[in-house]
Order: sequence, then C-alpha cells, then structure tokens
Amino acid sequence: MGIASLPFLAGALLVLATAAGAQRPLKVYISVDMEGIAGVVTADQLGPTGFEYARFREFMTGEALAAIAGARDAGATQIVVSDSHGNGENLLIERFPLDVTIIRSWPRPLMMMQGIDSTFDAAVFIGYHASTTNPAGVRAHTISSAHLAEVSLNGTAMPESGINAAIAGYYGVPIVAISGDNVAVSEAQSLIGNMEGAVVKQAISFHSAATMTPEAAQLLVRQKVKAGVQRRASLKAYVVRTPVRLDVTFKNYTPAEMLTFLPNVTRTTSHGIRFEGRDILQVSRFLEFINTYNPDMTP
Repeated sequence: MGIASLPFLAGALLVLATAAGAQRPLKVYISVDMEGIAGVVTADQLGPTGFEYARFREFMTGEALAAIAGARDAGATQIVVSDSHGNGENLLIERFPLDVTIIRSWPRPLMMMQGIDSTFDAAVFIGYHASTTNPAGVRAHTISSAHLAEVSLNGTAMPESGINAAIAGYYGVPIVAISGDNVAVSEAQSLIGNMEGAVVKQAISFHSAATMTPEAAQLLVRQKVKAGVQRRASLKAYVVRTPVRLDVTFKNYTPAEMLTFLPNVTRTTSHGIRFEGRDILQVSRFLEFINTYNPDMTP
C-alpha cells in the first residue's frame, strides 16, 4: 500500500469506528414498585382486593411509561421493566412499547432487579418507598411489611432501594433516578448517591400524604429520568464489600428459630438471623427464599 493511501485508510477506519459507536445500544433497567406512586397511601390502592386498585394500576403504569419516555428522551435504545410490586402482575403490559421487555411474577433470584446484567448503562427506581427502620415515609417497609422488621447488609440497615442498588452495583450499573415520597427519595440519595429524585408526594404519616396528581407526577418522572440517564457517567455504582453479611430481624419468633436449622444461618437474637453470602447475588437468592418459601406451595 502506498503512502498516499494512508490518509484514506485512516479516514475509513474513523468512519467505521464512529458508526460502531453510534450503533452501541444504550440500555436502561427500570424497576417499578407501587407504594411510592403518586396518590398511593393505603392498602386500598395496593392489591386486587382494594377498591382503588384497578385505577392505581393505571397510575403505576403511567409512571412506568413516563420513565420509559424519559429514558428514550436521553437516548435509551433498549429498556427492561421489572414489575416489582405485590404479585408482580400489576403493570398493564398491553400499553407498553413493542420493544420493551417486562419481568413479571415471582420467584426471581434477583428479586426486584431480575434481568439486569453488565450490559446495562443505567438503572431507575420508580414508585419506591422508605425502609422498615425509617420512622417516616408512606407505607415504609423492606421487602415484607408483614414479616420483616429490619434487613441489613454489612451492618447498614437497608431500604429496598439499597439492596437493589447493590445488585445493580455488582454489575457496575449506577442508579440514576428514583421516584417516590420525599422520605424514600432522601433516604436513597443519602445511602446510594446523588441520583435524580422525583418527589411525587410528601409523607404525612404511614397512611397519608400530600400528593401530586398522576399527570403532574408523570411529567416530573419523565424529566428526572431523562436528566439521570443523561448524567449517568457522573454517577457511581453502589458496590457492597464482600463477603456480604446479611442480618434479618423478623416480626415473629418462629422464622428465626426455624431458619437456624439451615447450616449456614446463625441466630443472633430471639427474632434475628445472620447469613453470609459470597456476594450480593447469593444474598439476593437467600432473601427471595425466606420471603417466598412455604411448605404448602403447589405448582
């Protein structure tokens, strides 16, 4: 090849490299809970037996769609959405864009983060709530409001946002935005990092809030998700040190007693147990087991 051909070759390689970069997908993972959706305050909105549940499935779906729109405004090309509330069958999937993948129902080894991996560029939490150890926050709990009084990783009490951020962090994925009440958003930002926060309601008590309307909340979610995805490079993944020490405090005595029949579980208090996992993925599987298993299960 002659020297005169070298500039042409360099230019061709630059064009190919630019085209390859332009074609790289921008992947966003969106985990959607319900307690932090605008207007949600009691069980009346949260489950199939509640008289407002059908309407609030619509609003949950609306905030999820707003998050998708915000991610797309920021250039996202591939999106996975996790239906992470209750039975995992809340989102009205027929309303989602054709190219969105939706994770539904349980059990899942990665719980509310099933489907995430190292190919994702950013993760978003929609409709999240504060932790069970937080004295404020609408419907504040961690994983199970009925059974668990505290969940800690390496000695730090965790909201669901913290556990889920640690799962994303295992894969190097930063959390770029969260929506929920003011308590949930502040708690997550203090623990995980300065992601964008869409405060769609102000907590008054466990069962009351001053809330935005659904439409206003959806506009805010779209704006904050767009901003978060745009500044993803400045946000660090939340990584917990390994091995990961999990401490769980139950509201009842018997679960703590029975789980210590397992060889890798230690009783720490009358209501508490400890499990040490080699990483957060192993801890996630254990949490899913204790939250889901019962001997009466049938297919």
